Amino acid sequence: MDLKSPNKEQLSAVQHGKGPLLIIAGAGTGKTTVITERIKYLILEKNIEPQSIVALTFTEKAAAEMQERVDIALPYGYSQLWISTFHSFCENILRDEAHRIGLDPNFKLLSESESVLLLRQNIFELGLNTFRPLGNPVKFLDALLKHFARLKDEDITPAEYMSWAKKIKNKEEKSQYLELASAFEKYEELKAKSSLMDFADLISNMLLLFRKRPNTLRDYQNRFKFVLVDEFQDTNYAQNELAILLAGDDKNITVVADDDQSIYRFRGAAVSNVIQFKKNFPKSRIVTLRQNYRSTQAILDASYRLIQNNNPF
Repeated sequence: MDLKSPNKEQLSAVQHGKGPLLIIAGAGTGKTTVITERIKYLILEKNIEPQSIVALTFTEKAAAEMQERVDIALPYGYSQLWISTFHSFCENILRDEAHRIGLDPNFKLLSESESVLLLRQNIFELGLNTFRPLGNPVKFLDALLKHFARLKDEDITPAEYMSWAKKIKNKEEKSQYLELASAFEKYEELKAKSSLMDFADLISNMLLLFRKRPNTLRDYQNRFKFVLVDEFQDTNYAQNELAILLAGDDKNITVVADDDQSIYRFRGAAVSNVIQFKKNFPKSRIVTLRQNYRSTQAILDASYRLIQNNNPF
């Protein structure tokens, strides 16, 4: 679809001025087109420099689709804006700035299998007497890595995890979590020693950079005057924190929460993200795209009235 004849909600989202904006979009409501048209509006109508806009999304496929649509929508020569996944965005900046937090900018990015191999080669250094299985260690190590990645998704450092584990009162449970915390610390040491990072490190190290080096953060806030986040329902806590830091005091951030192909119905994670966004930006504007271009309006209206019973607002 295009926006030659936008509905009221679409136009409101596209032409939103400055300040935080939350777009709640159902499947088939034209949310990707709205994002594209908003970028076009900012550049052509509000005279925002393309390089002052960063658009972040969750998957490479979504980033490529957005880039393609923007390339088509804008006149030739407007290619300087930054459209990418969170991880690609962080990797590119860390290649330039990692030295500011004592990390090697020429780090090697580990694949999942390489991360498992790193742990397998150092399995006896992890101190996992309770958790080390008698069977296949690869399956166990994969689960361990997912646990570590989940901690980083929640913006929890090894030191914070260790501090929490030490406060557990149940002795058996405390012993188990202290082992995990110790292994988490060891995994970080192994990577740092060999200039390695995994995908979770890209976000966590970016947060570390911005928090430890406020001047560097300020440089990127000045560079990116407008931040757009697609697939907001799929972002984790650490990614949300990164978007908030980038938005800075200007708070020119637009997020789009997709209902993951169900009609006006959010998964639990999406509801949590939406509520958190409202807490972070209490004066944010909310635009809900209700008109679906795939399903009949009668079905949509009935579904929307039903789901309003679970509206977090």
